Amino acid sequence: MILLGSTGSIGVNTLEVAKKFSIEVEVLVAGNNISLLNTQIKEHNPKTVVIANRDDLHKVEHKNVFCGEEAILRAIEESSSELVVNALVGFLGLRPTLTALKCNKRVALANKESLVACGAFIDTSKIQPIDSEHFGLWYLMQERPVDKMIITASGGAFRDWEIERLKNATLADTQKHPNWSMGQKITIDSATMMNKMFELLEARWLFGEGRYDAIIETKSLIHALIDFKDGSTTAHFANANMQLPIAFALNTTMQENILPHVDLLKVGSLEFREITTDRYPLWQIKDELLKNPARGVVVNAANEAAIEKFIAREIGFMDIAKTVIRAYEKFDTAPKSVDDVFGLDEEVRSFIR
Repeated sequence: MILLGSTGSIGVNTLEVAKKFSIEVEVLVAGNNISLLNTQIKEHNPKTVVIANRDDLHKVEHKNVFCGEEAILRAIEESSSELVVNALVGFLGLRPTLTALKCNKRVALANKESLVACGAFIDTSKIQPIDSEHFGLWYLMQERPVDKMIITASGGAFRDWEIERLKNATLADTQKHPNWSMGQKITIDSATMMNKMFELLEARWLFGEGRYDAIIETKSLIHALIDFKDGSTTAHFANANMQLPIAFALNTTMQENILPHVDLLKVGSLEFREITTDRYPLWQIKDELLKNPARGVVVNAANEAAIEKFIAREIGFMDIAKTVIRAYEKFDTAPKSVDDVFGLDEEVRSFIR
C-alpha cells in the first residue's frame, strides 16, 4: 500500500494494522516528524519516501526520498500498489485522492476534505472511509428502508464550558479534548463542531440523499445510529480505536478480533446532548449545507483560512464560525467541475485573508 500521512495518529495506527495483516508498505509520505518517519522506514522498508520540506531531505534515512505535492502525485502514479491510504490533513489531500482514483486504485480515506470539497466529482464506489462514524453507518446498513442516519460527536474541548467564556478561549484551550489526543486542526474542528459538519457531508456523498444528523454522546462509545422507517433504531458500539475501521479498509475480508468489546456494566450509563447553535454557531448552516453539499468547498476553504488567522491570534475562537458563515453567505455558488473546486477554494481563501 501507499500511506499518505504516516506520522499522524491515523498513519501510526494504519502501520500497526498493516503489520498485523502483513501488508507491504511501498510508499511512505510524511510531514515534519522526521524522527518518527525514520523509525517507520527501518521497520517497514518502503521503496519510496516523500516529505513536506526540502530542508529536511538530508535528515531522512532513505536513499529514495523526495519532497512536495508533485512528488506525492508521482509516487502514486508510479507505484504498483492497488491501495492508497490517504491520512493527509486539509485540502492538500484532495489531489492525491483524485490521482489515486484516476490510476484506478482503491482509496482508504481519512482525509475529510476530499469529499467535503469535491464529493460531487468523486466516484465513491472506490472509497472506503476510515472514520469511526462512517464505518459505523456502513456496518449497520441493512436492506431495510432507512429514515435517518445519525452520527455522534464528543462535543469537543468546550462542551462543558459556560457559553460566555468561549469568546476568550485560546489555542491551547482548544487542544484539551475530553476524550482523546488528535492533531491540532482536527481538535479545533472538534471544538467548533466543524469536524462533525464535515462528517455529515461525507456521509451524504458516501450514502446518497437522505436525512442526516448528529448528536453528542460524551463517552464516544456509540459512533453511529440508524433510524429505520419501521420505528426501530440500531446503534454501533465500539471502543474508540481507529484500528477497527482501518482494518476493514485494509483487509476487505476482515475476520479477526481488533478490539476488546464494550463492557456495558463497566460503562454504567451514557449521556446524550443536543448540538445547539449558541455553543456551536456553525450548526445554523448545517441543514442548508446538506441540501447543497457541493458548497462544501466554500465551507472548507473558509474554515482552513479562519483557523490560520486564529492560530496567528488575528481573530478569536468564536470568530472562526462567524468567518465561515460570512463566506458561506457571500459565495452562494457550487462548482461545476474539478477545476472550479480549486478556483473557488482559492477565491474563498483570498476573501478571508
